[in-house]
Amino acid sequence: MPHQTSTQSSSADRSALARQANSWLHTARFLTEAPQLQHLPDLEVPEIAFVGRSNAGKSTCINTLTQQKRLAFASKTPGRTQSINLFSLGKQGQTDAVLADLPGYGYAAVPQEAKRRWQRVMANYLVTRKNLVGVVILCDPRHGLTELDESLLEVIRPRVEEGVQFLVLLTKSDKLNRAEGAKALSIARLHAGGGQAMLFSSLKKSGVDDVASLLWKWAHPDTIEGASSPSSAPEAPDEPPALD
Repeated sequence: MPHQTSTQSSSADRSALARQANSWLHTARFLTEAPQLQHLPDLEVPEIAFVGRSNAGKSTCINTLTQQKRLAFASKTPGRTQSINLFSLGKQGQTDAVLADLPGYGYAAVPQEAKRRWQRVMANYLVTRKNLVGVVILCDPRHGLTELDESLLEVIRPRVEEGVQFLVLLTKSDKLNRAEGAKALSIARLHAGGGQAMLFSSLKKSGVDDVASLLWKWAHPDTIEGASSPSSAPEAPDEPPALD
């Protein structure tokens, strides 16, 4: 039999990783709900946070990645999620990582006081959560990164410098043609200095394998050659940065 070319071998490796990552994400199950940071359990396993504006399709994205219809609550009324929801990942009932679904921000119909409270909770979480290894910032590419998104990027910048990974995920990419998608991705990559950017569509399931593989790598750095261990969080500030 002829030897596999390096391209074929690389493609096979990517496919195997995607299968492993998708199978792992499918194990997701509800762990706990925390309306405030003090209600979060003190965990040692890697944690990956999903954040974004209330209309960015965050819950739908999580449900698509985990291949579950109702894991994350996807409401037709943006802004309904008012707590941090944690989901365990791991086979045979073991937890080797956690997904954190943070409250959506920026929705106009939500009272200003509630907006500010959620934003303080998110900012404090992102600055102080010790086991945080990665952040997925979801963005509707038709609108691009807003001022609130930019503020969030600034909040996590010190953590990124310490080793926390982040991804700007352009959801609803099925709404764009090829040229529009390429332009949106190029702009997002410029904003994501130090991070990555990808196109994603829950409707067409595009980008699922790439995102799943990336999350697997974040949560299992010991399996990736040359990877470093997650960084520790700094001390909690007296007044966390606000996202407004």
